[in-house]
Amino acid sequence: MSNSEFQVSGPRSDRRGPVRWLWSHLRRHPLHLAGFLGGSLVMVVLNAVVPQLTGVAFDAVLGGRGEAASTLGLIALALLAIVLGRGLFDLVARLSSEVLAKRLERDTRDELYVSLLGKSQTFHNRQRVGDLMARAANDIRQLSMMVTPGADLIVDSGLNGLVPFFFIAVIDPRLLLVPAIFAAVFAVALWHYMRQLNPVATRMREEFGDLNAGLSQAVRGIEVIKVTAQEGQERRRFRAQARRYRDSFVRNGLVQARYLPNLLFAVAMAGALWHALHLYGTGVITVGEVVAFMGLMGMLGFPTQISIFTFSLVQIGIVSSRRILEVINAESELEQRADGHTAPIRGEIVFDDVTFGHDEGDPVLRGVSFTVRPGETVAIVGETGSGKTTLTKLVNRIYDATSGRVLVDGVDVRDWNLDSLRSQISTIEQDIVLFSRTVAENIAFSQGQRADRESVVRAAEEAQAAEFVGELEKGYDTVIGERGVTLSGGQRQRLAIARALLTDPAILVLDDSTSAIDSATEDKIQQAIGRVLDGRTTLMITHRLSQIRWADKVLLLRRGELVGYGTHDELLSGNRLYRRIFAHYDEITDPAEAPVLAGEEVAR
Repeated sequence: MSNSEFQVSGPRSDRRGPVRWLWSHLRRHPLHLAGFLGGSLVMVVLNAVVPQLTGVAFDAVLGGRGEAASTLGLIALALLAIVLGRGLFDLVARLSSEVLAKRLERDTRDELYVSLLGKSQTFHNRQRVGDLMARAANDIRQLSMMVTPGADLIVDSGLNGLVPFFFIAVIDPRLLLVPAIFAAVFAVALWHYMRQLNPVATRMREEFGDLNAGLSQAVRGIEVIKVTAQEGQERRRFRAQARRYRDSFVRNGLVQARYLPNLLFAVAMAGALWHALHLYGTGVITVGEVVAFMGLMGMLGFPTQISIFTFSLVQIGIVSSRRILEVINAESELEQRADGHTAPIRGEIVFDDVTFGHDEGDPVLRGVSFTVRPGETVAIVGETGSGKTTLTKLVNRIYDATSGRVLVDGVDVRDWNLDSLRSQISTIEQDIVLFSRTVAENIAFSQGQRADRESVVRAAEEAQAAEFVGELEKGYDTVIGERGVTLSGGQRQRLAIARALLTDPAILVLDDSTSAIDSATEDKIQQAIGRVLDGRTTLMITHRLSQIRWADKVLLLRRGELVGYGTHDELLSGNRLYRRIFAHYDEITDPAEAPVLAGEEVAR
């Protein structure tokens, strides 16, 4: 079983923890990893040789020997070679770290996106879009910054803190006393700093997610905000969220302000100089060796000064990776069989004592049982909240039944291959979803690159959309706004119908899909649907009497229970609730004059 609806082949990352996960991505690029670590090591070793050569030069000058000039010439040439070599290896290390950072960002973003595609609708219903966008954009960006400049500088500073110990030991092991004490105190201070920084960094990322979620909700609901004149309230809400985000940065600054290693390093430098002069006074080391030792001690200043910045970036990166892993590792509620059933769908649908509920709430559907034969059109009727839309989402397995079975062609939908099942079922929602792409791309969305322009145009004509598309500035190449905001409600619905017709589905679900279309256009669309879907199974959620009369069967829901199933005439003669629904229209001779069922009548 797979707990993801959508997967791609490729190496799987280690998701047992944020550090393991990051390392599993980085080690996929061994050449760049080796260039980064190896280049940094060689560069720091060359840096450490400079104080050594400087000390030798001091001793040569102070010694007053005749060969001092030639010695200084050789040292000068060596220093020139070291500078050139250091620049070359520094270039290799920096280039490798940049490539690693960008590939980590690319790979983790791709993994998160694939994971989101594979999550169930139940998972997405619980998420705040703004927070998901913050994780997908800003948190993943933090991973790149964690590598460079974060880890890049940490590796450099770490090597600058370790390599000098080897060269100091070469001069005289007794000189290791002060730097060893400093290193131990520095490690303790750094550990304490990281412990304090972790909760603050976590809160910073959470506050950013909340801020982004609030902004996303305001932008998506801008029309409601304007028509209710609530701009002031939303501004105050946003300012409060921005203030909390700012306060998290202030707390981060307070933690950094109490970081002591910079002061400790100044004390260590004074102690090291006193110790070196003491050894010089006893004749153990030379002036040149004192100079070399202090130069090597100076190299320890880089990791000390940079640690306050770099470890903060790394900590934020680890927190960001933890937030991304929370999404990737979240349970998807749906499991897909690796060997799922794959076959052309004939269109038989069976609900066998189906009950469904969201999480721990009351069931939306209770004990629903009925059968739809291939090619039948079933009108689903009921008051708002009776479970009509939920029922249709169980057929293409957007949701899984809590108990009971939903069968398509005699096979439980949980045993179907999801791609095979869903690719043969088209749904036209009441809330139309269009993308900020061309009209042609929106119509051909379910077919991808397989749909040609001729089939797109034919589907638009059958959905009565060709006329208004032809009036657009660039016709089928016109880019429509996000969610189709540049189109009217009827135009959006006709494009959605064209998209569904293009898939040539075995099962079609119409969720009140003609609610925003005038009666004349609706008649033409119904004729088109009737021609294209002849012999195909259709589930039609509707309140229009004309559509209900046209259906082969009518399914009546009330508070999540099936209270009637049969033809229109059978329900009129045998179901008192159904008769009550139509009693309001007994005096109307033309059903088109009263096209919508009264919700309050259904609820009685």
